[in-house]
Amino acid sequence: MLEPSKNANPINGKDGLAHDPREPASDASPLRHDWESGEVLALLTSPLLDLVDQARAVHRRCHSQADVQLASLLSIKTGACPEDCKYCPQSAHYAKETGLEREALLDVDDVLAEARAARQAGATRFCMGAAWREVKDGAAFDSVLAMVKGVRALDMEACVTLGMLTEAQAGRLALAGLTAYNHNLDTSPEFYGEIITTRSYQDRLNTLARVRHAGIEVCCGGIIGMGESVQDRARLLQTLANLDPHPESVPINTLVAVPGTPLEDQPPVDPLDLVRMVAAARIMMPLARVRLSAGRRNLTREAQILCLLAGANSIFYGDRLLTTANNETADDLALIEDAGLRVQPAKV
Repeated sequence: MLEPSKNANPINGKDGLAHDPREPASDASPLRHDWESGEVLALLTSPLLDLVDQARAVHRRCHSQADVQLASLLSIKTGACPEDCKYCPQSAHYAKETGLEREALLDVDDVLAEARAARQAGATRFCMGAAWREVKDGAAFDSVLAMVKGVRALDMEACVTLGMLTEAQAGRLALAGLTAYNHNLDTSPEFYGEIITTRSYQDRLNTLARVRHAGIEVCCGGIIGMGESVQDRARLLQTLANLDPHPESVPINTLVAVPGTPLEDQPPVDPLDLVRMVAAARIMMPLARVRLSAGRRNLTREAQILCLLAGANSIFYGDRLLTTANNETADDLALIEDAGLRVQPAKV
């Protein structure tokens, strides 16, 4: 079991010197990529208001205070995934229990129509997810490349999640103009095998390395509420923050316990645990977009505002996230306005 380091101080470095390692790279103090397990656990379990205060201070230095990016997520190919991720209704392993029907890859024109509608509604980032274990060269991948080009032509950020990919495929996505590639670690290296057995943790890290080598931004986060320990959450954050460079985008998900999946009986996450994850991610990866992602529909307005206060500066916007329900768009806009924030403006 991880124990908080006796001398751990999330603000000071391991050497205990009085400097703040969380400043942007342009500042005198460098970004950190050497977090130790004990100090991450100490950060994550520190008094809540102290933790939020620290995160808020980092956020003020590194980001526009009122800027919340709206991102839209569309399932472009649904179901029949050969992976056995226990949280996922799109897994072919649980199709009989979940009743989710397989849907073929959408047409490029249909996807771009959805992107235009998302842009009209205020989204500046359009994310496309295909339920594949890995990318296969051929007509389907060519269609995805056309989707990416079309989204970028709308002056929107384009993100895809397609499973594992080769260096050559990452290069083709980069040439198409892809902004970011999403490939979550999901949980800690130690707990990972309890959730997924069809792909290794190292497979995920290798994919991230290929994405980074191609010059594409990395979107990588995880899920809480799957039965993991606080120590596992600390190890997930440690792994993410010790990537060099940090992921530009860090989605923090809470489990949506879909009936028919092996995790359907998991209890709801305490909203304050989500606030802690957001705050710790903001402190450890100060320049990243920390994104409130799956599970947000189960949060009260107050809990969502606490997450924004703690450093979240993006939400997934629209009535669906892949195959699960999401908040109403009008409610999200009202929440942002009532919190005194503003939607990140679209490019002109």
